[in-house]
Amino acid sequence: MERPPGCLQETPALAEENAKFLNLIGPGELDRCLFTETLDVVAAEAQPRDTAWGQWWVSARWAPYKREGEQVRSCLLVQAGCRRRQDGVPASSSLKAYVTPEMETLEQEEQECLERRLYPVRRRTHMVSHQHGMTVTKTLQEGEAEPQCWSFIYSRAELRGLLPEGASLLLLRVLARRREVPPGLVFPTINTEGHLCTVSYCALGVQPQAVGSAEAEVFVIERAVHAGAGASTVWHSSFLPSGRLARLVQVGSPMVMCLQDEPVPATETGGVKPQPPFPKQPLDWEEDIQLFSWFLDRKGELQEYHTAYIQQHPELQVLLSDFLLALLLQQPQDPVSFAAEFFGHKEPPKTPFTSSRAANPSPSPSHPVANME
Repeated sequence: MERPPGCLQETPALAEENAKFLNLIGPGELDRCLFTETLDVVAAEAQPRDTAWGQWWVSARWAPYKREGEQVRSCLLVQAGCRRRQDGVPASSSLKAYVTPEMETLEQEEQECLERRLYPVRRRTHMVSHQHGMTVTKTLQEGEAEPQCWSFIYSRAELRGLLPEGASLLLLRVLARRREVPPGLVFPTINTEGHLCTVSYCALGVQPQAVGSAEAEVFVIERAVHAGAGASTVWHSSFLPSGRLARLVQVGSPMVMCLQDEPVPATETGGVKPQPPFPKQPLDWEEDIQLFSWFLDRKGELQEYHTAYIQQHPELQVLLSDFLLALLLQQPQDPVSFAAEFFGHKEPPKTPFTSSRAANPSPSPSHPVANME
């Protein structure tokens, strides 16, 4: 299909117009784009039900965003990840971005890892906005070598209407639900190298496409990142009317992401009956990249809450220290009963190590409780 003209150029007037386009996306539209979806990674020439190489997923939800010295803001948290095998080598990538309701990116982090046994390669691109613009830090580590770092600073004038990867995933869902892409939709973006470039969006129209064992009418959007003269990376995203992805392919890649095992509702296939449910598969949450990411996020939240509580109550360190010292000195046969009796006192027991110790929120490294987590 022929590409609509005017996709690759961005003038100051067009940049201003497209920045306003982002600001006009309402919270109601964004609310309808907040869901989680998962696609299988398969070979480009694979047939339905072929063995998947891995999984790709993306999630969007409201979440608080807090930076030191600033008030908490309600933002859209966009997360994505992919786990696959690349030339037989396990590879993974992840994305985490905080985006305002006005589609401004406050912070984003992308990570990639090629898990070679003897020579793993890890890349990280982190960007954070500030009053002067945005700082982008790229980190590359190969094997056991020291990480290499590069930093780039961009002004606010350069970033008018900036649309990095996380915000782009939201915009694609909005455009998919509208089933329309305005002509000449081009924004500045930052690629994985940390360089400022442009990204364009073009509608390729509605097409019939296999979705699992059914066929559905999908709306296809072309997204292209233009990093330099003649150098573009192009993706084709096929969306169901609900805004959910049916297929995602990077042009020229040997693999595609597609919806294979989930039946498509009749309303999205033009009357095709849903397929019978598939039997339950054993759940291995450590191998499921989406569940494992949620586990890590929740683990980090709990650690922050627990650390804050301990900092607010320094007497806990003294209480635990006294109990541990009493336990080690008396070495009772039944530690549980001893603990019940020890903590059953209305007041702390009058022992030498209790009465002689003042509350100290920062015990020395040699203290028995200092290294307890």
